[in-house]
This record gives sequence, C-alpha cells and structure tokens, in this order.
Amino acid sequence: MAKLWDGRFVLESSALLERFNASINFDKKLWRYDILGSRAHARMLGRIGVLSEQECTQIDSALCAIEQEIEAGHFAFRLEDEDIHMAIESALSKRIGDVGKKLHTARSRNDQVALDFRMYVLDSICLVSTSLLTLIQEILTIASSHTRTLLPGMTHLQHAQPVSLAFHLVAWCASFKRDVERLESSFLRNNYMPLGSGALAGTPYNNDRASISEELAFFAPTLNAMDSVSDRDFALDLLYDLAMLGMHISRVAEELVLWSSSEFGFLCLSDAYATGSSIMPQKKNPDVPELLRGKSGRFYGNLVRLLVVMKSLPLAYNKDTQEDKEAVFDSVENMLISLEILTEALKSATFDVKKMKKACGVGHLSATDLADFLVQKGGIPFREAHHITGLVVGFAESKGCDISELSESQIRSLSEKIPAGVKDVLSPMHSMSARTSLGGTAPNAVKAQIRTLKLWARRAYKRIPALKHSKGIQ
Repeated sequence: MAKLWDGRFVLESSALLERFNASINFDKKLWRYDILGSRAHARMLGRIGVLSEQECTQIDSALCAIEQEIEAGHFAFRLEDEDIHMAIESALSKRIGDVGKKLHTARSRNDQVALDFRMYVLDSICLVSTSLLTLIQEILTIASSHTRTLLPGMTHLQHAQPVSLAFHLVAWCASFKRDVERLESSFLRNNYMPLGSGALAGTPYNNDRASISEELAFFAPTLNAMDSVSDRDFALDLLYDLAMLGMHISRVAEELVLWSSSEFGFLCLSDAYATGSSIMPQKKNPDVPELLRGKSGRFYGNLVRLLVVMKSLPLAYNKDTQEDKEAVFDSVENMLISLEILTEALKSATFDVKKMKKACGVGHLSATDLADFLVQKGGIPFREAHHITGLVVGFAESKGCDISELSESQIRSLSEKIPAGVKDVLSPMHSMSARTSLGGTAPNAVKAQIRTLKLWARRAYKRIPALKHSKGIQ
C-alpha cells in the first residue's frame, strides 16, 4: 500500500525497513491523544479558512467514528502505517476521501507527536500524583493509631533511639510529599502546546495556536518551533520524578522486608500480598515489597535510556526520539501498579506492637536521654555527660542488661555527678515522649505532623483535577 509520504520515492520500502522503522506497535497507546489533537486542529483550520464548515464537520464526525472503533477493539493497527498518526490519517482518508487528506495542512508529524506525547505525560503526572496521594493518606490513617506505639529508631541499622511507629510512617510520607511536589512542578513547567510548530520552522498558514492551546487546556503555546519539535525535557522530567519516587518506594519496601522477617517480626503481610515456596511449605515470602524494591532498577534504567538517546542530538527533530516513548510507558505503568499494590499491602498488613516494644529494650536506646539529663539537671557539659553515659552503658553491658533495667542506685554508684531521679528518664516511652520539639517523636508532635500532612494532601487532591489534561489514559 502506498505511503502518505511516498511521492519522492521510486522503490517501495523493504519489509525489513517496515519492521525496523515502525512504531505503531507501541505508540498506538497515544491514539486518543492523536484524535483529540486532530479534532482541535481541524476546528482551527476551519477558523482560519483552510477548511469549510462542512469539511470540519465531516472530519470531526469521522474522527469520532474512528475513536469509537478503536475503543470497541475493531480498529486494525497495521505495520505499514508506521505510527499512530499515519494510521488514523489513513483511516480518515478511507472514510471521507480527499477531505480527510486536508487535515494534515499546517502541521507535521513532528509537532503532532510532540503534542500527543506531551499530553500523555501530563495525564500520567496527574494519575501518578493521585495514586501517590492515596498511598500517603492510607499511611497517615495507619499512623494515627500508633502515635504511642514504640519502635526502635535506627541509624546504621543499629538501635539508636526509641520512636513511635507513627513517627516512622510519617517520615515515609514526608519523602512522598516531595515526590508529589516534584510531579506538580513538572506539570506546571511543561503544560505548553507544541502543535503548529510544523516540521521545525512554523507554518505559513498563520495557525491560531492560542485557540488550540486553550481548547486542549494548555497554559499557552510553546515559544519556539524548533525547540518544540525536538524537546523531550517533559518526558525526562517525568522519568526523573518516577525514578526518585521509585527510590523512595524501594527504601520503604526494604524496611517492610526487614520488618516482616523472623529477626524483626514487627510486621505481618496479609496472605493476599505474600507468596509461598515451591519446596519449603513453611515459607511466607514478602514478594510484594521485594518486587517493589527491584522496580527501582527499571525506573533508573528508563531515565538513563532516554538521557542517552537525547545526548548530542542536533536540532531539530531526529528519528532517534522515536525511542522516547517505550521507556516512559514502562515507567508509568509500573509506577501505577506499584503504588496501588503498596497501598493495598499496607492497608491489609498487621503490626506486632509487643515485639516492637520489646525491641526497644535492646541497645540502650535511652542513652542519649541519660546524657541530656546530666546536662539539664546536673549542669554537666555535654561531652562530659557523654563520657559518663558511656560508663553506664559499659556497666549495663557487663551485667547483660539494658541501661533502662538498671536500678537508680546502680547508675548513681558510677559517678557522684549523676543527680537523683535518673531512673525516671530511662524508659523508652519517656524518651520517645520527651522529644516535643517541632518534628520530634512526642505523640503530640507527631499528631501535629499528621494533621499538617493531611491538610496538605487534601489541598493537593483539589489541585490535581484542575491539572487533569484529558481522558487520554484509560
């Protein structure tokens, strides 16, 4: 079948080139955006007098019919059409003849794909943001019930200071909050409309780019035609955002793997979100968090993949950028399912409060509280207080117990500078509750953090529908 561009060519394309050159197998995902942009473009051509009112109506009706055909699964995507743009234009011309061939006036596949792909990316930002906010709200719901649930806080994966489970969960949310803000920033930076840039130099038709921009819910048209058709920063922004989010999810997943192990025993995943062993019948494996941890490699790889494609490309459009979409599609699809399953796995998980509390009695977690007590009550310089505390820890080690288990007389016998009342500050609950500073572990401080995040999340939710670009991703 003749190509829409074959006027200059004598020989037909080889079958090998057909396979190598075509992108229809993956960019057909953009079909809804292509129709959305084409309908807007046709209306604009009508407004500037390129198409008659009747021709605009014909094109619009035919595009709607093609949309319905694709939705119903009856549309045949053919390799010889090369890409989604040619596939829809060919189908249009078959339906309405020469009128359909007028649609490509004042545009190029270069600005057409820049539009379609940008709309997909913008929609993806909104979908990922919504899913991430759902995850944040679920974590905050869990946290609200655990502001007094003790958990050993760790540095270097060693017991450090007692915190609450809620405090730890809020820490997860704080990192996810930055991810939402990054996504929103990417949307605001990239919500500009490239159609009308032509192949690279604009068009001689005096396109009304502003009207298309408004119709498709962009802020404004892009500034420079050459940059518009060669820019893929919007895709790289999304891939970077997803790589960062994937890294945060991977850190959470690692803790879920640790917490669900026999050595920790803090967490039990629901049977619905765990798997067994083919040979060891007793096993319950944390495959969900392990897979979530592993997905970070995909997100990083897809970011580097597109960075390498774009490196050293001269302006303007180059065929290399056909390699931009699969990386984005893969990251978006994997992120959406990752967020969904992490939300459900956490919602159905149970925490072993007793084991977490027992773990707080190991590792001398209140040692810093002893040093602070010596500073505040004994007037001792912190470095000297640190030394005395070390002596107490060493004594507890020799007795095979935690410093919180020592009697007051035992502790005071180690230094005459230790004031009375020292025993009262050494319980993990006292230690956790004493940190009342902004951002601290005290129950009221953590409740304030939860309230702040819930308010922020509600406001963020309200912004996202306003940012929603189209119904293109289904």
